[in-house]
Amino acid sequence: MTTVAMTLAVALAGGLGAATRFVVDGALRRRFSLVATLLINVTGSLLLGLLAGLALAHGWASPWSTLAGTGFLGGYTTFSTAGTETVRLLQARRYTAAALTWVGMLVLGVGACAAGLALGRLGGG
Repeated sequence: MTTVAMTLAVALAGGLGAATRFVVDGALRRRFSLVATLLINVTGSLLLGLLAGLALAHGWASPWSTLAGTGFLGGYTTFSTAGTETVRLLQARRYTAAALTWVGMLVLGVGACAAGLALGRLGGG
């Protein structure tokens, strides 16, 4: 695949990931308004860790892993929304909620990525 074709394919996959995030966020906000972004970022981190683990352990690194990881999951996860929600909590003087949101997002996201990476590497060489 040429560089131009790959760039366009990653952009398309990113758009699909963002659209998926929009739909999932809408569904989650109705039931779990305060943790919708957290759930999206943690599941995206888990999936990206899993994809990376599979690529490392089983040689799955390919244009497809770039499309899924950089494209789709890059569009699906949303660091900027997490930052905006934290700033809004700070502006509302909800300092404890802001700290828990930010630290929780970081710890749970990194933990989920590590778990996905470990799962993906199972049985690898």
